Amino acid sequence: MAQTTNPGEGLTFEKVWAALMETRESIKETDRLVKENAVRIKETDAQMKETAAQMKETAAQMKKTDAQMKKTDSRMGELGNRFGELAEYLVAPNIEEKFNDLGFHFQNILPSGQTIKDKSGREIAQIDLLLENGEYIVAVEIKTKPVLQDIPHHEKRLEILSKFRNNGELTRKKILGALAGAIFPDKVKAAALEAGFYILEQTGDTMRIKEPEKSKLRVW
Repeated sequence: MAQTTNPGEGLTFEKVWAALMETRESIKETDRLVKENAVRIKETDAQMKETAAQMKETAAQMKKTDAQMKKTDSRMGELGNRFGELAEYLVAPNIEEKFNDLGFHFQNILPSGQTIKDKSGREIAQIDLLLENGEYIVAVEIKTKPVLQDIPHHEKRLEILSKFRNNGELTRKKILGALAGAIFPDKVKAAALEAGFYILEQTGDTMRIKEPEKSKLRVW
């Protein structure tokens, strides 16, 4: 016959006390975790506020940088608008004399250059400075510091000027090319001479001219 078990059997004061102590420790641990989480939440909140402040400061710096860039763009635009003055007051007074020393005897100089437009009136090329006599036109491209890419660009302008002339818009004169610069790297200078251009280099308050070899001189 099976024996019955008393539900309260084995329940002693010591066991009840131990269970209470265990529950108290569990409550204390939960309280500790809650406090730690509260500290972490507080730290996270502080970090978020700091991040927000940094983002606000970054936005202010970006706004300031944008304003400076717009100011720089404006100054560059002003510089571009004054480029004709650079050609007129820095290069033009010396260039005619230097070419005339080579026997050209130019009677006409256009320091503001010439804008070439197609039949619809669209601008297709801009020549910085033109020299002209009864036989020749010299088209001068002026750069602060010429680079290699300026050479084919100027060749393209001269091709356009030649077609413009052949359409009867200009007298049928021989067209020569020249590249002028305040700072002229040697490799660019050599390449320009090889391409058949005259070289005009700023030296102090005057211009120094160098002509290409006669066999390399290119006429459009």
